[in-house]
Amino acid sequence: MNLRILFFAFLITSSFQLCAQSLEYTGKIYDSTAKEPVKNAVVALMNPSDSMFMNFTRSREDGTFSLKGMKPGKYIFMVTHPTFGDFVDDINISETVHTSGTVSVTPKMKLLEAVILNSTSPIRIKGDTTIYTADSFKVSANANVEELLKKLPGIQVDKDGKIKAMGETVEKVLVDGEEFFGDDPGMAVKNLRADAVKEVQVFNKKSDQSEFTGIDDGQTKKTINLKLKEDKKKGYFGKISLSGGLNENQGNRYNNNLLLSSFKGKRKISGFYLGGNTGQDGLSWEDNEKFGGNDNMSMSMDEDGGAMMMWRSGSADDEPYVNTQNGFIKNDNAGVQFTNKYNDKHTINFSPKYNNQVYNNRQQYFRQTRIGDSLLNENSNTLSSVNRYNLKNGFIYEDKIDSNNSLKVTLRANFYHTENNEYRTSETTGETGTAKNSSDRMTDARYDKTALTASAIFKHKFKKLRRTLSFNANWNMLQTDGDNINNSLNQTYFDGLPATMQQLKQQKLTDKKLGTFSGKFVYTEPLSEKYSLELAGEVSRTHGNNDQVTYSYSPFTNKYDQAVDSLTNDFVQDITVYQPSAKLNYSVKKLKINVGSGFGITNYNFKDLTYNKTYVRNYTNIFPQANFIYTYKSNHSVRINYNGNTTQPTLNQLQPLRDNNDYFNQYIGNPGLKPSFSNSFNLSHNSYNFIKDRWMYQSLNVRMVSNAITNSRAINVDSGKTITRPVNTDGNYNISFWSGGGFKWKKPDIRVNINPNFNFYRSADIINNAVSFSKTLSAGVGLNLSKSKDKKYELSLRNNVSYNRNLNRQSLTAIHYVTNEFNAEADVYLTKTFILSSDYAYNFRQKTPQFNSSLNTHIWNAGVKKTFKKNEFTAFFKIRDILNQNVGIQRSFYGNSLVEERNDRLKRYWLVGFTWDFKNKTATTK
Repeated sequence: MNLRILFFAFLITSSFQLCAQSLEYTGKIYDSTAKEPVKNAVVALMNPSDSMFMNFTRSREDGTFSLKGMKPGKYIFMVTHPTFGDFVDDINISETVHTSGTVSVTPKMKLLEAVILNSTSPIRIKGDTTIYTADSFKVSANANVEELLKKLPGIQVDKDGKIKAMGETVEKVLVDGEEFFGDDPGMAVKNLRADAVKEVQVFNKKSDQSEFTGIDDGQTKKTINLKLKEDKKKGYFGKISLSGGLNENQGNRYNNNLLLSSFKGKRKISGFYLGGNTGQDGLSWEDNEKFGGNDNMSMSMDEDGGAMMMWRSGSADDEPYVNTQNGFIKNDNAGVQFTNKYNDKHTINFSPKYNNQVYNNRQQYFRQTRIGDSLLNENSNTLSSVNRYNLKNGFIYEDKIDSNNSLKVTLRANFYHTENNEYRTSETTGETGTAKNSSDRMTDARYDKTALTASAIFKHKFKKLRRTLSFNANWNMLQTDGDNINNSLNQTYFDGLPATMQQLKQQKLTDKKLGTFSGKFVYTEPLSEKYSLELAGEVSRTHGNNDQVTYSYSPFTNKYDQAVDSLTNDFVQDITVYQPSAKLNYSVKKLKINVGSGFGITNYNFKDLTYNKTYVRNYTNIFPQANFIYTYKSNHSVRINYNGNTTQPTLNQLQPLRDNNDYFNQYIGNPGLKPSFSNSFNLSHNSYNFIKDRWMYQSLNVRMVSNAITNSRAINVDSGKTITRPVNTDGNYNISFWSGGGFKWKKPDIRVNINPNFNFYRSADIINNAVSFSKTLSAGVGLNLSKSKDKKYELSLRNNVSYNRNLNRQSLTAIHYVTNEFNAEADVYLTKTFILSSDYAYNFRQKTPQFNSSLNTHIWNAGVKKTFKKNEFTAFFKIRDILNQNVGIQRSFYGNSLVEERNDRLKRYWLVGFTWDFKNKTATTK
C-alpha cells in the first residue's frame, strides 16, 4: 500500500516531461506457475542514478502494459504485485528496443517454498542450461576443476581426461564465457583450481549465427562454462608443482607444472608450463583427430586451424597415433594467453601454445580375419619412436561498433613437425598354421605441416526488432611436405613353402596443399510477433593438389633416384558448392519451432595430371532442417531436431594413387566416389525438480547414411594380401540412447546417479565384392554413489556394466561378451590438513570362444598429502599401480575381424612432490 501512495504522489508532482516523447515501452506480465496473465501489476521505470520514478502504469486484464512518452536511455525496470515476488531488471530503451516482451513473475508462496526446501540445492536448470553450484560438491584441498567435474551428476571424466555431459562429448570448456588457451578442454579443467569456480554451467552452445538471430539452426557443441568467483578475478593466482620418483626398470619419473594468471579490470594474462614423463601431465595431443586418425569424413578444416580430418586408416602417410596410456612418453607444453577489453567495445584474445612429445612404444598385434570358410591369422611386433612438436597461434578480435553493428575476426596460424621411426615384423598364417606371408619393414618418415585460418563475421541489426543481416567469410589453407623412406623385405608362401620375395627400398616425397574459401549471408525478417523468416546463401570453393613422387633406391648411385611411375601421381581437385536456404521460425511462450530447407549444387572437377584424365560431375542435394523445443513447465523441456547434410570424399580417397608402405595391406583411392548423405534425428528431454532435488535427462539419436564411403577389401586367401579401396554403399545406420537421473537419498545423505545407455550400429563390410553388414550392439547401465562430509571424508563408488554383441555374415556365430568397470575413490581427513587418498579400479572383460581367457585388472593407487599455511603449500607422496597390474591389453571386434593389442605400459612407480598454490594476493583492482 505504501508503494501505491508513493506512486500516487509521484503522479501528481511529476512534470510529465516524458509525455512529449514519441517512444512507447510495452510488454506483458505472466504468471510462471499458473501459466496465465497477471492483471493489476504495477510496472514502473526508475532512474538508475538516483532511483527516482520516471513513469509507471498497471497491467491490463490480458497482462499487457504500456508506458508512453519515454525518452531513450537506461532505466531500472520493476514489476510489483501483492501476491508475486518483485521483478527488477536493468533495461536500455532505444528507437529499436522498446519492449520487454513477456515478463514472468513467480508467486511469493512458491518462492518461499523453494527457499525453505532448496536453500542448499546444488543443481538448478535455467532454460537449456544445467548449473552446478561448485561449493556444494566437496573436493580435496587444492583440487583442480577435473576433480570437481568427476563429482557432478551427469558428467563423466574418463581415464584419458575426455569429458562427457549428459552422454555427449564436451567439445568446449570456457572460462567466464571466453576461451582459455584456445579451445582445448584439458587446459582449464586440469589447471584451474576448483575453489576458484563459482558455478559450472553445462549447455549446448549454439552457433554464432544462431545466437545472433535467435533462430536455432540445430548446430550445437556441448559446452562447459566455468564461472569464476568475483574475488578470484582480482590480482593473481597460480601454482608451481614439482614431483619426482625413482623407477629402476622403466626410468625415473617426474611431473613439473606451472600456471600463473593475472587479472586487472578487463585484462587477463595467463601462462603455463607442463612437463613430465608419466603420461598424465595435463595436455593430451589431440592431433590424431586433426590428422585423420579417426574415420570422420569431414571436408572442412577444424576451427583450431589444425590439420583437417583428411586421411583415413589405410593411408600410411597418416600422422602417427599416440595414446599416452600406452608406451612411454615425455611431454612438454607451454603457452600464454592475453585477453583484454577496451572501452567495452574492443576485445582482443591472443594465445600462442607450444607442445612437444617424445614417444616410444612396443606393440604386439594379433588380427584374425574370416573370409568365407577360411581364416587368416596375422601376428606382428612393432617398435615405434615419435618425436614431434607443434606451435599454435590464435588471435581473436571483436569490435562492438555500436548497438546495431559488430565485427569478429579470427586468425590462426599453426605449424607441425613430426619425425616417426618404426620397425615392424609380421607373419600371416592360415587356420591350420600354414604360412601365407611374412614381412620385415623399417620406415623413417618426416612431415612438416602448416595450417592457416582466417574468418570474419559482420552482424547488423536494423531498427525493426528481429530484422538482422550478417556476412560470414572463411578461408583455410593446409600445406603438407612429407619425406617417407620405406625399406622392407616381403615373402609370400605357397602351401607353406617360400614362393616369391619382394624387396622394397623406396622414398616418397609428398607436396600436398588444400585450401577452402567460403562466404555466407543470412537475413532475418519478422513476419509477425510469432513468426520470422530466415533467408541465407552460401558459396564455397575447395582447391586441393597432391603431388607425390616415389623413387626406388639405386645401388649404382647410392641414392633414391629412380622414379616409380605406378606410385607417382599429381592430382588436382576443385569442388564448388552453391547452397541457398530458407527457414521459417515460430515462437510463443512454451514452444519454438523452425522448419526449413536448402539445396546444394555441387560441382566436382578433378584432374589427374599424371595420366591426363579429367573427372567432372555435378550433384544436387536437399538439406532439410527442423527444430522443435517445448518447455512444458519450468525446468522441463523436450527438444526434437532433424537435419540432413552431405559429406564430401577427401583428396586421399579420390586420388587413384597406391599406398604400398605396408606391402601386404595396400590402399588405393577412387576418383568415382560420390558424396555421402546423412539423415540425423535427435529427441531429448531434460528436467529438474527443485522441491525433490531430482534431475533426469534422455537423449535418443538416429543417423542413417546414404552413399556411405566404405572401404572395400580385396583379400587374397592364398597370400593374405589385401587391397583396400573406398566405395559408396547404402544401409549404414546408427541408433543410440543416453539417459541419466539422480536424486539425494536423504536419510543416509547419499547422492545417487543412474545412467542407462544403448548403442546399435549397422555398417557395410565389403570383402571380395561381397557386401555383408556388421551389427554391433552395446547396452549398459552405470550406478554412481557419493557421500561427503566437509573436512572429514569424501567417498564415491561407480560401477558400469555393459553387454556387447557383434555379428557379421562372415562369422559363423555372434560374438557376445560382458564388460564391467568398478571404481572406488576415497579421501579421508586424518586431520584438517592431513589427507589420505586412495582409488581402486577393477576392469573385467568376459572371455569369448576366440579369446579363451578373460581380462581382469586391478589398478590401485594411493597417496598422502599435508597442507600448510591455509592450504597454500602442499607436500605429497603417491604410489601408482601398487599391484603392478597396469597391462596394455585391448581386444576389439569389427566386421569380420577380431583384434588383440598388447602395448608397453608404465607400471608401478612413486612420486614425491611439493606444490605452492598462489591465492589472489591482490584483493582490489586499480
